[in-house]
Amino acid sequence: MYAMASSSTRFRCLNAPPLRNAAKAVYINSSSVRGLATPAGEANPSDTTTTADASAAKPTKGRPTYFKDTPVPTLHEYLDIDQPLTPAEMLALRPRTAKVGKKEITRLPSWLKTSIPSPNTSAGFKAIKADLRGLGLHTVCEEARCPNIGECWGGSDKASATATIMLMGDTCTRGCRFCSVKTARKAKGAWDLAPLDPHEPENTAEALRRWGLGYVVLTSVDRDDLLDGGAAHFAETIAKIKSKSREGGGREIMVEALTGDFGGKLEMVDKVALSGLDVYAHNVETVDELTPQVRDRRATFAQSLKVLGRAKETVPSLITKTSIMLGLGETEPQLMDALRRLREVNVDVVTFGQYMRPTKRHMQVEEYISPQVFDAWKKRALEMGFLYCAAGPLVRSSYKAGEAFIENVLKKRRGVEGEGKGEKEVVVEV
Repeated sequence: MYAMASSSTRFRCLNAPPLRNAAKAVYINSSSVRGLATPAGEANPSDTTTTADASAAKPTKGRPTYFKDTPVPTLHEYLDIDQPLTPAEMLALRPRTAKVGKKEITRLPSWLKTSIPSPNTSAGFKAIKADLRGLGLHTVCEEARCPNIGECWGGSDKASATATIMLMGDTCTRGCRFCSVKTARKAKGAWDLAPLDPHEPENTAEALRRWGLGYVVLTSVDRDDLLDGGAAHFAETIAKIKSKSREGGGREIMVEALTGDFGGKLEMVDKVALSGLDVYAHNVETVDELTPQVRDRRATFAQSLKVLGRAKETVPSLITKTSIMLGLGETEPQLMDALRRLREVNVDVVTFGQYMRPTKRHMQVEEYISPQVFDAWKKRALEMGFLYCAAGPLVRSSYKAGEAFIENVLKKRRGVEGEGKGEKEVVVEV
């Protein structure tokens, strides 16, 4: 230890004043040293300086620098072209991220632009948001950054508005490459997730009772940390909503449940299907060929088909529903095959919507689909025997125009005549 202490005095900071001054002196008097590029037989050009010039030279302040005071080349000099670029030509050099038909563009097409919702412009929007915050509830409208939130929440009153409640928290155990919902981390073999809120079913039923809706949509994050995937929580929430809606002689709320695949545990699908809901929804999201690149590795197209088929087998009167995103690079034969396989398991309703990239960390958009193409796919789906199809750039799996149609179908099945307003909503094109 003493030897180390004694030797440590020999190491001094190179920035200490004596060493710094010595370095400056060496740098200033470098004229006496032959340059590295000077041949051995030639004189160093720096040796021709006079004594007067050497005495007149003053040491520079600060440390020596290697930066040169040279101007930065302009864009046309950098590209090695003769004439400067026009603004239109400079704009054409920007990276292109997507295409509309055969035309590549960087800006969103006009049909994908919507107004930004504001609580000051709609009483319904402000009221729904206040109820959600007061009861500590989450919605997929906010978590998934749905472009229709202003339209669905901004009805003239609460009864004409729609909000999709997201159960079991706001953090998912899956990591799909298109979804902006937060993903949980699995540290040391255990999920870092909070337990389920036991009051959530009651709070959800109370919020829906306040709104006075006739049709509601429930969805949830995937909870692979739970043994049943949250199926019992789903069933309890649906039962609470049904019972509260009947209190005081009110009309019964029709419930749609948009569930995950429960890890392939079909008995959990039975539990939700038998809970009293009216529509069982599960999204395949994309075609079979793109599923490994788009969805979490634990989700497959075949597994989603089994979930939809099992729900229909358990309760044949249930309306089954799924959703497909377009613009991910799918081809026409792939999409036709997906629709054919959905009909084989008796899926009743399908929706088509444009994939919108939530952030730069998510999958890129391969193509922006025009409204005319969406109309063509809607026509094909109806010709294949689907009960209903909602298709459009801004259509999502929970869209109130489709819900109005399904609500009237359920009423007809139960022998209840739909209201005049509801019948008009059925024929409105999405």
